[in-house]
This record gives sequence, structure tokens and C-alpha cells, in this order.
Amino acid sequence: MLQISSCEWFATLTGWRLLKSGDAVLSKKPGFVEATFLKYFTRKAKVTSVEVLSEHFRLVTLQGEELKDHVFAVGQKTQIPIGGLSARTFTPIMWDNVLGRTKFLAFCHGDTPAVRLVNALKEGSDIAMFGPRGSLDLGSLATPALLFGDETSFGLAASLSASGAGDVAFLFEVTSVTEAKAVLAALGIANAVLVERMTGDMHLDQLESQMAQMVEARRLKQFVLTGKSVAIQRLSRALKAQGVATAAIKAKAYWAPGKTGLD
Repeated sequence: MLQISSCEWFATLTGWRLLKSGDAVLSKKPGFVEATFLKYFTRKAKVTSVEVLSEHFRLVTLQGEELKDHVFAVGQKTQIPIGGLSARTFTPIMWDNVLGRTKFLAFCHGDTPAVRLVNALKEGSDIAMFGPRGSLDLGSLATPALLFGDETSFGLAASLSASGAGDVAFLFEVTSVTEAKAVLAALGIANAVLVERMTGDMHLDQLESQMAQMVEARRLKQFVLTGKSVAIQRLSRALKAQGVATAAIKAKAYWAPGKTGLD
């Protein structure tokens, strides 16, 4: 069944286009109908802290009464409005429904409305969010498992690591190995294999080789492929060529060349 969020349903009904990360903010200011929709279909919270982990990463903590009525599952996503009905997707790292508290990691890359919003957040800032709702179902993850991704996948990695899911290995393609190591260490992930990006995706050969070694050495049972669509497609083909069953592969593209914010 096709799953449509409240904001997507409203955008379809009214003719608004629900924008994703990297798109321009709608020039039209929200009117009465849009403001009413946001009032009734979002959760309200306050920012309690913004921790600068590195030049490009911010760890944001939110708290509010409206966050207390949600039972969180690893792999869920939330969307934060960044102007009009434009929204940026984030992966909650944790969700405490007793205290009404959650955290998400923001990767601030480029000069976009979403990055400007995150950089403007400070303690005491009001914030609203759609969801959380399903994105990747990792409730029955078979271990040992592997999570592949990039900087946009670090939040999911932190959530998976903190969940006590068991034996999970991490493989990431990154722009800066030095920065990625520091951020992952701050998130409590010290065992990730990092491959630095190369022009023309020449590093994908190295990713394939690393993954093949990990499959053999760790006898991996489940694979979660996230991040860039091109890398996901390449590694998915490589895994199948190694004899990995399609059912053992879960994939979710977070972005693609020329497009951003696919999920």
C-alpha cells in the first residue's frame, strides 16, 4: 500500500508542491489554510541543545509534551518544515516518550534553506515536525548485519548502534575521513570502515572490495544500503553477484545526483 504522510496528502489536495531538502523555499508565505494545517498536523517542541560536532554536523536535541505519545522504532523518519510546505527529512537517533525528548543529526552541506534553518537553531528555539513515520523497517534485522551509507546515514547508524541491535558493521563513503571519524566517535561509533570519495566515483571499486571482504570475514546475514542512489545500485548488484539473496538487502536512497532529499 502506498504510504502518504499528512503533509503529502495536504500538498496533493491543495495543489501545493511538497518540497524536499535542497529545493528553494516557497516564495508564497503560508496563508490561513496552510498555517492551520501546520498547527494541527505537526508536533511542537523546543530546542534544548545544539552541539557542533564538526564543521558540517550539528546534533540537535528537542523536547516537548507533544513528543511523549510516540513509540519509536529504529529506522523511522521525521520531517521539519523549512518554509511554506517545504520540509527536510531527518532520522531520529533516539526518542524518549517519557520525557518527550528526541535527537537528530543534521549534515549541513551547501547553502540551502534547510542548512540555514539548522544553523539558526539555538537553545529555546521553537520547532515543529511531521511524524515520525516509517522509512526503513529494521525491527527484525538479522545479525551480523552491515549498514552502508554516507554522511546522510550517520544518524541512522547512531540510532541502530544505540538500539542494542547486536552485531552491526558500518561502511561509509565520505568526503573527509578525518571529519567523519571525529563525528562518528562522538556518536559512539568507533568501528566504521571509511572510504573517501574520488572524482568520477572511482572509489566505488574500493567500496565493492571492502564489502566483499566484510561479507566473507563476518558471514553477514543482512544488508542495509542507504545514502546515494548510485552507490546503492552498484553495491546491491555486487552483493547479488556474491550470492546474497535479494530478501537480505534493504535499500533506501536518501539522495541522487541532481536531486536531494528523496526520503
